[in-house]
Amino acid sequence: MIALSLAEIADITGGRPHDIPDPSVRISGPVVIDSRKVEAGSLFAAFAGEHVDGHDYAERAMAAGAAAVLAARPVGVPAIVVPDVEKALGALARDVVERLGTDVVALTGSAGKTSTKDLIAQVLQSHAPTVWTPGSLNNEIGLPLTALQATGETRHLVLEMGARGIGHIEYLTGLTPPRIGLVLNVGTAHIGEFGGREQIARAKGELVEALPAEADGGVAVLNADDPLVRAMSARTKARTVLFGEAGDADVRATEVRMTPGGQPAFTLHTPTGCSDVTLRLYGEHHVSNALAAAAVAHVLGMSVEEIATALSGAGTLSRWRMEVTERADGVTIVNDAYNANPESMRAALRALAAMGGAARANGGRTWAVLGPMAELGDASLAEHDAVGRLAVRLNVSKLVAVGGREASWLQLGAYNEGSWGEESVLVSDAQAAVDLLRNELRPGDVVLVKASRSIGLERVALALLEREGEVADR
Repeated sequence: MIALSLAEIADITGGRPHDIPDPSVRISGPVVIDSRKVEAGSLFAAFAGEHVDGHDYAERAMAAGAAAVLAARPVGVPAIVVPDVEKALGALARDVVERLGTDVVALTGSAGKTSTKDLIAQVLQSHAPTVWTPGSLNNEIGLPLTALQATGETRHLVLEMGARGIGHIEYLTGLTPPRIGLVLNVGTAHIGEFGGREQIARAKGELVEALPAEADGGVAVLNADDPLVRAMSARTKARTVLFGEAGDADVRATEVRMTPGGQPAFTLHTPTGCSDVTLRLYGEHHVSNALAAAAVAHVLGMSVEEIATALSGAGTLSRWRMEVTERADGVTIVNDAYNANPESMRAALRALAAMGGAARANGGRTWAVLGPMAELGDASLAEHDAVGRLAVRLNVSKLVAVGGREASWLQLGAYNEGSWGEESVLVSDAQAAVDLLRNELRPGDVVLVKASRSIGLERVALALLEREGEVADR
């Protein structure tokens, strides 16, 4: 964060200094909400959570080197006391972003946000200093924390924005007003909460409504292949740039193909020329993600050659999202267990099928270890059934459905599609899946592990890789 005095922070947040001997002391470190991550000169923001109250860790934070605490009540150490810590953090983020004048790129969508954000970050970082959302910290707390990482050298600030209801993205754009807004797609993630795709589109479109007008530099980057996203051009005063495989897309892909290992390649076209791209990522769905990143980079002045080179060198930054690891015995584990919705589940299965071509050539098999998809409401049975059917259509060697009712619907879909005998199996929990796989895997097999985050199915992948000690960036 740029250096600000405690007096300035109190003024920005509407707080009052408490037990602060010298208000001119400046915050020289990061803003953190975990006392274990405090560095010298940090500002520790104390949040009262469901299980842990950060105010109880104020003394520990100061002992670790924090300059002060942002708190909702006096904590016995130097603090700026505010009515609402979350709102104070947001106000601080907005002030810092306005002072810096950096280009803010915001993105949202039902699927692929984090993977696309990671691609954009890597492409832009090759061009100029860039700060981006770590992992999936895309809510009212994670977004301002990311923005506050920006410094005077930061040229690009890339912010992922999530939504669980109408008005969420509008609120986030108010904290860090974007100049460039990217909408990836409108799918069925959280459809049980929103009530339908039209409501999801309404929520996602709040991003383009928040953009400045074209005359003031605003740019809406929209997916030409998604009708609900393309239609958002009518909801913004910003300039519209389309990406996709549609013939009228400003940034598009042609000659899309898959390498023998399941990695996509294509020819990238922008208004300034074309260049070939071969991604290091797995699955054809990453073509759309790459085009979205290319469109943003094009808007920010990068040449097509620079974009293609950066895309071809980009990898996975966030854990447990199509994270591919080959064990010493030749078994490949695809850990995509961070989260799941119908669109991302289908994309992961298609990626597994593409990787399976090389596996089968070497006598290997493909395994889909799938758990429930959450927050689908009345669509849950149909969506789980459809995923089970797709696994059969893609010739996945074996479906392992993990869990209770929703998992049984996955297996039912596979059964109804014609998968009998040992081609699909229902197991009760992650440990049962691990036990099954440890007994049956052989060299050359490829194992996909995927489910909604709340299921914790990453334990299967980590156990198979003997890395059970890892934890998620929640």
